[in-house]
Amino acid sequence: MAAGDITVARTVGALREAVAGWRRQQERIALVPTMGALHRGHLALVEAARRHCERVVASLFVNPKQFGPREDFAAYPRSEAADLAKFSEAGVDLVFAPTVEEMYPAGFVTTVRVAGIGDDLEGAHRPGHFDGVATVVSKLLLQCLPDIACFGEKDYQQLLVVRHMARDLDIPVRIEGVATVREPDGLALSSRNVYLSPEERRVAPLLYRVLNDTAAALAAAPDNVAARLQNGLAALRQAGFASDYLELRDAADLSAMSRLDRGARLLAAAHLGRTRLIDNVAVTPR
Repeated sequence: MAAGDITVARTVGALREAVAGWRRQQERIALVPTMGALHRGHLALVEAARRHCERVVASLFVNPKQFGPREDFAAYPRSEAADLAKFSEAGVDLVFAPTVEEMYPAGFVTTVRVAGIGDDLEGAHRPGHFDGVATVVSKLLLQCLPDIACFGEKDYQQLLVVRHMARDLDIPVRIEGVATVREPDGLALSSRNVYLSPEERRVAPLLYRVLNDTAAALAAAPDNVAARLQNGLAALRQAGFASDYLELRDAADLSAMSRLDRGARLLAAAHLGRTRLIDNVAVTPR
């Protein structure tokens, strides 16, 4: 079916039929998975997809399996008409917008779990979250079978979980990471930023500032990781954040690091009022 100027597939069969037609024309296909509530970060994924492929499919599905029992599935912002208009303007060729019943029909019992890399950081604070992510993304990749799929680096752990899952299951798709898109004051774009009060929105960019300051301190003192992280946590508390974690991890596999001696990622999660923010920056030894 069409919604305005864009084609919407509601079933796996309709998605596969469209993709098969493009394959017959020898066109390359990119997939951009989303849960809607679109912002410029999502549109940057579409732009990256269009640079790589002739055709772009975007999924629009709020996945219940990646929300915990005390998380905001029911309250998660939804506006399909607005999202479809943004996808159309960005040049998406087809939007896959299935129902929950289409994705998880009666009798669905399979869960995909990526052990190790998905167990701590977000995995520890949101039990079951990455099982839900890996399950829905594996389904989307197999339903569409794109050449590439684009994911934002803001959710860096998710990006690595998806890469490992696709590799381990031999799904023939390249997982493309796309740089975090930020507001002018540095706040990483997120659908959950709408929950911030005006005062919280003023404070929120300090998370990125603390990450950058901590990264610089780590590069200057690569043998003093624990102390630099403690200083960063103290700075977050002083700014008004309640921190879940601030961790330096190997950029390739998220293993813990006691010394900055290789490419790394500095990752943070912190609460500001009722809003939970996550962010990360690359850290490179001098």
